[in-house]
Amino acid sequence: MKALSLNADVAQRCILNSHALPWQPSPSPLVHRRLLAREGGEVARATSVVRYDPGAQFDLHTHALGEEILVLEGTLSDESGDYGPGTYIKNPPGSSHAPFSEGGCTLFVKLRHMDPHDLARVVVPTRQAQWRQGMVSGLTVLPLSEFGTSHTAMVQWAPGTYFNPHRHYGGEEIFVIEGVFSDEHGDYPHGSWLRSPHLSQHQPFSREGCLILVKTGHLLDA
Repeated sequence: MKALSLNADVAQRCILNSHALPWQPSPSPLVHRRLLAREGGEVARATSVVRYDPGAQFDLHTHALGEEILVLEGTLSDESGDYGPGTYIKNPPGSSHAPFSEGGCTLFVKLRHMDPHDLARVVVPTRQAQWRQGMVSGLTVLPLSEFGTSHTAMVQWAPGTYFNPHRHYGGEEIFVIEGVFSDEHGDYPHGSWLRSPHLSQHQPFSREGCLILVKTGHLLDA
């Protein structure tokens, strides 16, 4: 892939529905991706939805600045194990693996976004984990990873849940896994990706309920 700059300016708000984007090829003929944000060539700082067809695999490779994965559908595997739907994986900078999928899977993937000193590998089967009560009624939270100002969590919104207006130091990134997430700017159905820059503000809510992946505090280089 030639060097590509796509939604790379983290000082800009960005909203996409991944389901509306075309599948793009990857180095593997059985792996395709919907590009949400990308800066670089085949080795890039990137955020994507990735689809492994049955039997897809990659050779052993190293992630110099790490990767985060959420398994949306199917099962992803590597030499360390099998990761079913809802599994969150953080492979730290310098880690290596050879991923594959026997039956196929769909993933939300972030590449080269991690601090070089964040060396902890994290695997969380979120569907079996114990969630915490959130800051308002109707909100439950599952913390996944944190390092420095960066925090990653999953948040479940019951129907009719409203949150307080707030500002995001270091920005915020959301991927809507289920339902419809909303704020004063609009409604975002499942498959939506939102990136809000450093010190942005909003008042989120969900009329019908939703499940979202949230990452905050990682956009300070804006």
